[in-house]
Amino acid sequence: MANAYKKAGVNIEAGYETVGRIKKHVQRTFRPEVMGGLGGFGGAIDLSQLNLKEPVLVSGTDGVGTKLMIAIATDRHDTVGIDAVAMCVNDIITQGAEPVYFLDYLACSALKPEKAEAIVKGIAEGCTQAGCALIGGETAEMPGMYDENDYDIAGFSVGAVEKSKMIKPDQVKTGDVLIGLASSGIHSNGFSLVRKLVADAGLAYSDTYTPEPDKTIGEVLLRPTKIYVKPVLKLLKSVDVHGIAHITGGGFYENVPRMFPEGRTAELDVSSWKRPAVFDWLKQLGNLQLDDMYHTFNMGLGLILAVAREDAEKAIEVLKAAGESSAAVVGKVLEGQELTLVNSDEA
Repeated sequence: MANAYKKAGVNIEAGYETVGRIKKHVQRTFRPEVMGGLGGFGGAIDLSQLNLKEPVLVSGTDGVGTKLMIAIATDRHDTVGIDAVAMCVNDIITQGAEPVYFLDYLACSALKPEKAEAIVKGIAEGCTQAGCALIGGETAEMPGMYDENDYDIAGFSVGAVEKSKMIKPDQVKTGDVLIGLASSGIHSNGFSLVRKLVADAGLAYSDTYTPEPDKTIGEVLLRPTKIYVKPVLKLLKSVDVHGIAHITGGGFYENVPRMFPEGRTAELDVSSWKRPAVFDWLKQLGNLQLDDMYHTFNMGLGLILAVAREDAEKAIEVLKAAGESSAAVVGKVLEGQELTLVNSDEA
């Protein structure tokens, strides 16, 4: 039967080798709440170890999108796992929840243990950065569904927060200050546009990235999504955070309003943070309008937090001490419906 399955394109032995390869990466992510180890039919977490009186579970799931096509084209697979984790845990932290565990899903045409190990190593690194445990997942070989070198990864994470400390939109008040945390680059959204711009310009991912001559275009585009969990958790222990927005697909116009109640909006001062060179490079590459880019990309801010004006200075101090050296006030909360960007350098 195993031989027949192999003839159909599924290599069970490769699956066994993959599990053996990834165990060491998975085990370094374990937290005290993890029950058992890798290899069971399900991962188990002892919630009683979290010491929460009224625990609320917050879950998130996401993938990496067409950024994977750049990883496949460049044959570099050690960063996209970080992206898969980041897209989930950065969503969870917006409600004040600490990510506790993560599950991954890897689907491909034919399993290549070395490649699978590189991907899962990245996932484990993302979990380590977020402080959550990788307690299981699924690796699926589906010949006929995917081309030979293609694959897809997605993730699912669960976090926990004390019910009384959960961050909800109705906590954001007019006059609150908005603090921005820098992104590491494009993160994991807008890559259908990015890939089109590169292709239309006749460029290859192996070409030199002109703003950083020691890097290739592929290396810059594959920079992993920044994970904000640990600095935000430190902030939550000392400052009353009213709202958090994760700037993902849809850019500022879609994501910033998600942390506000009805009738409140924001004014963001575009000149108050440094825009990474990659966005100006993309703008020039495609002759794009800045407004379109703020509707698509994070433009240098991966997370935006709302705090009371009197707490802003302390919040920035805590964030900088936690490693967010560029944390700064980037705007304010106003009455209204439309998000406003001021001091844009759009010609």
